[in-house]
Amino acid sequence: MGYFYWLRKREYLILINLREKYKKIEIVNFKDFAERMSKIENLDLPGSASHHKMVPLFRQKELAARATEKRNPKKAAVMALFYPDMGNNTNLLLILRNTYPGIHSNQIGLPGGKVEVGDKSLLDTALRETREEVGADPANIRVIRHLTDIFIPPSNFEVTPYLGLYQKERPFLLQEEEVAELVEVPLYEFMDDRKIIYQKLTTSYAKNVEVPAFKLKGYTVWGATAMMLSEIKELFKQVL
Repeated sequence: MGYFYWLRKREYLILINLREKYKKIEIVNFKDFAERMSKIENLDLPGSASHHKMVPLFRQKELAARATEKRNPKKAAVMALFYPDMGNNTNLLLILRNTYPGIHSNQIGLPGGKVEVGDKSLLDTALRETREEVGADPANIRVIRHLTDIFIPPSNFEVTPYLGLYQKERPFLLQEEEVAELVEVPLYEFMDDRKIIYQKLTTSYAKNVEVPAFKLKGYTVWGATAMMLSEIKELFKQVL
């Protein structure tokens, strides 16, 4: 009796693992992924509801109040870039910023930056900065849509994120003056809910505070970048 129970349990676990394996294969294939992205264009954006999942509870009301009180924020734009690797698996490109005097020093983020003279739109800003920081040619980027703006009180920036598909395999070319490292995250890892953690950090608004974050490729991704990724993940769950 005990042996047969153990055997059936073992078979059940094997089936579960196989199901997860094939689910993972389905979700990472870039060709399939790119086809499904067209469905996102007409979806309602999750907005602040998805952002707040990556913000400590005590901070949410403060951010909402600061957003309504913002005065002439500086404008910036970033690009959440998904691309195929050599095996046609889908990846997300993040960057580790260099150490410099500033509140975003040595943090994980998305390629992008502030609006500069000559930029015709926020999308132009995101594409230009993505080319400069990681060497991605805008001609090979299929922009799916913009996402919800995020106001960052410590720097007084309002950031517009864009979702894009890079139609070619790596390599990328990082801008060494600003980017310390490229962080290439498999889609299945990004979509894994177990990669959302709580970690004590010292931030611009509190010391040794526990914040929600993504743990991706060994890096802790928190703050505005985590809020943007949360919205993207909510959209992906509707089409993948």
